[in-house]
Amino acid sequence: MITPTWHHLPENPYNPHAWIVGEPDIGDGCWIGAFTVIDGSGGLTIGNGCDISAGVQIYSHSTVQRVLSERTMDIERASTVIGEYTHVGANAIILMGSEIGHHCIVAASALVPQFTVVPPWSVVVGVPARVEIGAARRYGKEDDPR
Repeated sequence: MITPTWHHLPENPYNPHAWIVGEPDIGDGCWIGAFTVIDGSGGLTIGNGCDISAGVQIYSHSTVQRVLSERTMDIERASTVIGEYTHVGANAIILMGSEIGHHCIVAASALVPQFTVVPPWSVVVGVPARVEIGAARRYGKEDDPR
């Protein structure tokens, strides 16, 4: 995709209106919507076949500690992982150090706190995000493994 010169975002192969920083490891067949922030500065892996909806923010750093220390401390960084075939709904936020399992659904506008571990096949909703009763299910397959 060609990035319009007027908006000053770095070019990326996913969406000209997505801001991708650092060097995230993004798997094959992923779709990334407009107006997303994909922060790979602290290490970010997004598995194959993920859909990252419009307005999503995924972070691998935090500046809270630096600011509250009156800038005497460094920016905190922690690797963030999103498993394969995971859907992240519009405007969801995933904070640094989180691990989202494969085949998960992160609901629209959910906030996944720092260092949260979401098991595979989970549906997470809310602020802060919590695992919803029930689970994601495989569509179009006879052999649902759960």
